[in-house]
Amino acid sequence: MVDLKVNLCGIELDNPIIPASGTFGFGYEFAELYDINMLGTFSFKGTTKDARFGNPTPRIAECTAGMINAVGLQNPGVDKVISEELVKLKKCFNKKVMANVSGFAIEDYAYTCQLLDKEEQVGWLEVNVSCPNVHGGGMSFGTSPEAAAEVTRAVKAVTTKPVIIKLSPNVTDIVSIAKACEEAGADGISLINTLLGMRIDLKTKKPVIANTMGGFSGSAIFPVAVRMVYQVANAVKIPVVGMGGVTTAEDVIEMMLAGATAVEVGAANLVNPYACRDIINHLPKAMEKYGIKSLNEIIGGCKNG
Repeated sequence: MVDLKVNLCGIELDNPIIPASGTFGFGYEFAELYDINMLGTFSFKGTTKDARFGNPTPRIAECTAGMINAVGLQNPGVDKVISEELVKLKKCFNKKVMANVSGFAIEDYAYTCQLLDKEEQVGWLEVNVSCPNVHGGGMSFGTSPEAAAEVTRAVKAVTTKPVIIKLSPNVTDIVSIAKACEEAGADGISLINTLLGMRIDLKTKKPVIANTMGGFSGSAIFPVAVRMVYQVANAVKIPVVGMGGVTTAEDVIEMMLAGATAVEVGAANLVNPYACRDIINHLPKAMEKYGIKSLNEIIGGCKNG
C-alpha cells in the first residue's frame, strides 16, 4: 500500500494534486463531473479587491503542446467571492481551499488577503505576483526581489494563515526573488506561472489574441518548470509547490523529485476536465512502478551528478 499524503505548510493533504488557479473556477463547476473531495485541495480563481471584467476577446490562442491565454483576472471581486462563491463551494467541498489573490497595489493585496484570511474554509493564501496578462500590476511585483518581498511583508502583517507566494518565470533570476520572499516571511513558494508568449494570425497579420501577448502554458513548458522548481527548492527552506505543464502522474513524481511538496495542474484541466482525477487514480500505480512507498520520501530526491 503506497502513501500519497503530504504536508503543506502544516496542513495535511490526502495527496499532492492541486488544480491551479484559473483552470478550476471556484470548484463547484467541476463538482458536477466528479467528487472533488478526492483532490489534495485546489487553488480557486484569482481574486482581486474589486470585480474585473478581464481583457477583451479573443483571449485564447492554441499552440503546439500548449496554449496562450490573456483572460486578465476576470472575477467578481473579493466581497462576492466570500458571500457567493465560497458559500456554493462549501456545499460540495469539505476540505481547506487555497485562495489565490492578485492585486494592482500592495494595499490591494493586503486588503483582499485580510478578508480571505478570516474565512474558515480558506487554508492557504496563494499570492500571485506573477500574472503576465494584466497591465500595471500582477507580474510587475514579481520581477524584482524588493517588490516581491514588500508584497509578502504587507500580506503577512494582516494574516494568520500560511502565505504562499506565486512567482513568475519571466525573470532572469528566480532564486533571488524566492529567497527575498522567504526572508520577508513567506511560508511557501509556488512556481511557475505562465511564460509570456504570442501568436500571429497569418491572414490578418495581427496578434491572435486582443491583448497581443499572454501566458503560455501546457506540456511544452514542463522542462522549464522542473528546472526552476529544482533551483528554488535547493535555495529555500520553505515548501515549494511546483506547476507548469504537468499532465501525468509521472510528471508529478518528477516535479516532487525536483523539490516540490505539492503539485498544481493547470492547462490540463482545460483540455480534459477529469485530468486531476485521472492523475490521482494513476499515482499509486506509477509509484509502484518506480518503487516509491511514500511520496514524502521523494521530495527533493533528485541526485545531482
